[in-house]
Amino acid sequence: MQNTPPPPSQARNPLHGLTLERIVTALADHFGWEELGQRIPIRCFTFEPSVASSLKFLRKTPWAREKVESLYLFMLRDIRRQNGGQAAPGESTD
Repeated sequence: MQNTPPPPSQARNPLHGLTLERIVTALADHFGWEELGQRIPIRCFTFEPSVASSLKFLRKTPWAREKVESLYLFMLRDIRRQNGGQAAPGESTD
């Protein structure tokens, strides 16, 4: 029987354990739909935006999901910078 190595640890991955819904909701709360649509100009953010329509599109569109995840990480860094290096509210510090 062959031993396989354990999967790499996700402890330092800030996206680990987060749902796409939580990410989209956090971005919409932080930036608002209008600014979110300016930062990532996709129809689900600019025309009758909602979490449900965004999730439907992002789950089928890897390049857009990558942009959303990247903006979320940027938002966390920006909040941390504003808080003097402290973790953003709701951010895991594991």
